[in-house]
Amino acid sequence: MVERFFYQYGTIFSPWRNDLPSGIFFLNYRQNKKCNLYRESKNRSEQKRLFFLLKLPVIRFLLLFLHFVIFRLEMRTEPTTYNLLSTITFPEDLRQLSVEELPEVCKELRQDIIKEVSCNPGHFAASLGTVELTVALHYVFNTPYDRIVWDVGHQAYGHKILTGRREAFSTNRKFKGVRPFPSPEESDYDTFTCGHASNSISAALGMAVAAAEKGEKDRHVVAIIGDGSMSGGLAFEGLNNASSTPNNLLIILNDNDMSIDRSVGGMKQYLFNLTTSNRYNQLRFKTSRLLFKMGLLNEDRRKALIRFANSLKSMAAQQQNIFEGMNIRYFGPINGHDVKNIARVLRDIKDMQGPKILHLHTVKGKGFEPAEKNPDIWHAPGKFDPKTGKRLKADTSNLPPLYQDVFGETLVELAKENPRIVGVTPAMPTGCSMNKLMDTMPDRAFDVGIAEGHAATFSGGMAKEGMQPFCNIYSSFMQRAYDNVIHDIALLRLPVVLCLDRAGLVGEDGPTHHGVFDLAYFRPIPNLTISSPMDEHELRRLMYTAQLSDKGPFVIRYPRGRGVLLDWKCPLEEIPVGKGRKLKEGKDLAVITLGPIGNVAARAIERAEKDKGISIAHYDLRFLKPLDEALLHEVGLNFQHVVTIEDGVKKGGMGSAILEFMADNDYIPHIRRIGVPDAFIEHGTIQELHHLCGMDEEGIYNQLIIDS
Repeated sequence: MVERFFYQYGTIFSPWRNDLPSGIFFLNYRQNKKCNLYRESKNRSEQKRLFFLLKLPVIRFLLLFLHFVIFRLEMRTEPTTYNLLSTITFPEDLRQLSVEELPEVCKELRQDIIKEVSCNPGHFAASLGTVELTVALHYVFNTPYDRIVWDVGHQAYGHKILTGRREAFSTNRKFKGVRPFPSPEESDYDTFTCGHASNSISAALGMAVAAAEKGEKDRHVVAIIGDGSMSGGLAFEGLNNASSTPNNLLIILNDNDMSIDRSVGGMKQYLFNLTTSNRYNQLRFKTSRLLFKMGLLNEDRRKALIRFANSLKSMAAQQQNIFEGMNIRYFGPINGHDVKNIARVLRDIKDMQGPKILHLHTVKGKGFEPAEKNPDIWHAPGKFDPKTGKRLKADTSNLPPLYQDVFGETLVELAKENPRIVGVTPAMPTGCSMNKLMDTMPDRAFDVGIAEGHAATFSGGMAKEGMQPFCNIYSSFMQRAYDNVIHDIALLRLPVVLCLDRAGLVGEDGPTHHGVFDLAYFRPIPNLTISSPMDEHELRRLMYTAQLSDKGPFVIRYPRGRGVLLDWKCPLEEIPVGKGRKLKEGKDLAVITLGPIGNVAARAIERAEKDKGISIAHYDLRFLKPLDEALLHEVGLNFQHVVTIEDGVKKGGMGSAILEFMADNDYIPHIRRIGVPDAFIEHGTIQELHHLCGMDEEGIYNQLIIDS
């Protein structure tokens, strides 16, 4: 029992074991934390005496006591003792508590999130706002048999902690650690993928209908949508289907855009208590069943009555809501931070027949004052002091700029000279630095909410009327606007600049956010120009080129993180479309790169030439479409060995385009492609993931040596 406990925290050599390296004894509690109770000696008689002493019961007891003391000191990093949270490993433990104890669970859970995220950065404010809802859900519903479907997964840190991952939560977003977003591959409590917004209602509706088809009448399905996700078109498609399909789905709207209504008493509270009470709803159900039997009520009239009742509730609450005209029973809004009341309401409505919506008002960042005041900044704040709220920022004055800031500064610079330029972003103005244009020219920048397809078509509409939109969407989110780009931009060759931030492997946010598919999925589309800058100067010049007349739809992809140039400002000059550049002469091997990964390749080339005496030519392709055919003819004529390197999937990407070109023109060099393999890449730092895919300097260096 004790040894099993020791092993839980790392590699343990205990005094109960005799299979040790000669003369070495130590306890290793937690990784990288050693209590050096060992002695290493070359004297065998001394070793024997040490073995003998360690076998004495009193010595074993002292060692255990010392281990316990040190272990407890280590655990005192927690600001308070978690009297209740420490007893909860899974939701069934939570359900053993009384309702009166739930507020204390919420307090401790919120403290734990603050403590963990302060030193291991991740998403923060959204999860603080859902603490009470999370506790109430797992208290009332029989998870994981009952299905809880989260929308944007950064609301779900509390959910992870309550579902068996508290001890491991310090590894959240770390390589081989807890995944950044809920995933069924990690836990049965994670019912669906939820890295992108607005899919919860559709997925949960599918689960609810499946449960009905399989006769699982006791299975409940709950969708939690919020933190801006209701602006996504998919959410409305799901609502529309839910209102017309027989189901018992419960949709919880986590509304954190408004403060909690202060006037919670009077008629509004009375009507809410009435409509959620068991007695009322049993009477309501029996009455409707009787009216059906008498022929006075049919399905169409029942749905009309639901809409009428929703309208009455809205009038009584003095608030309009979008659910009034739907055949979905609406409850709320209620205080999303009163856990006992939420639990009561959930218990009262969970067995009601038909689709239901429960509307909660919550405060993003609840319980941590700096996050409540500035929820946007504290969405993912990095490391911070949990006591003072001071964000711990490293000195970046001597580092190159972030690519997103180069974009933001250059866009403002271009907009000052070109009055047709406007900016569009789907809910990521700070993340992509569109906020710089918003601050400078607020009437020329548009945040359209979490609505990537709309952002693309909206940009197309403005371009059709003579404007020059710069539509900035994260690469992985652009996947959601694919048809809009084809149908509403490319087909008419409209001058929209599509800036794909976070292109390539993005790091800790993992497979739902890696922007590795854009080169492959955009390459077949006619009329598109597809480019990627190798550094900040190239980004600025590509942006300048893209807004010149008659350029058509123009894609510029660039990664998350910093560039390579301290002196990043440069004159704005046109780059000929479809024209790459030779960075370095060589005769033994040709390396063709696209985008900033060319800088990593350049270092690997320098090492390979120095170590192995080989001569390597380096070409920066710049444009995936149109290809620089003159450059590729030069490579095909002069080299038998070619290596292509891209920060995207190998299948269908830049390497594939070069293979096609060589085949079409009867060149037969041996081509090795370096890029992301045909797999979903896990989370970790960008450096760890590049190493995993063989795309770091060492991996590229090894391939260059092989192919030379």
